[in-house]
Amino acid sequence: QVHLVESGGGLAQAGDSLRLSCAVSGRTFSRYSLAWFRQVPGKEREFVATITWNGRTAYYADSVKGRFTISRDNDKSTLYLQMNSLKPEDTAVYSCAVAKWPMGVGSRRQIDYDSWGQGTQVAVSS
Repeated sequence: QVHLVESGGGLAQAGDSLRLSCAVSGRTFSRYSLAWFRQVPGKEREFVATITWNGRTAYYADSVKGRFTISRDNDKSTLYLQMNSLKPEDTAVYSCAVAKWPMGVGSRRQIDYDSWGQGTQVAVSS
């Protein structure tokens, strides 16, 4: 029903920048909060950032605050993650997600999201 496709991942060196994109279809985009999560194989999925349904407020994990910026373009039904000052510990598969219910204020818990993309790999070398 809902499809999400991430893009923009790749190889980078410490200090570089990347911008991830997530194209969403199958749901009224502007009504739902959106989020980015990341995961390293064998480790727990980690919250990265979320943005409210109206784009008014964003929340970030402490590990990325000040370096990453989440944004959305409702006209294009696309979510973005601008990643600056990349560190080797940012290496992971990054996935975008759509909240279960509309009009949300943004959540850090993966249980509050029911649609996920396949993920895009980000690898940062020192």
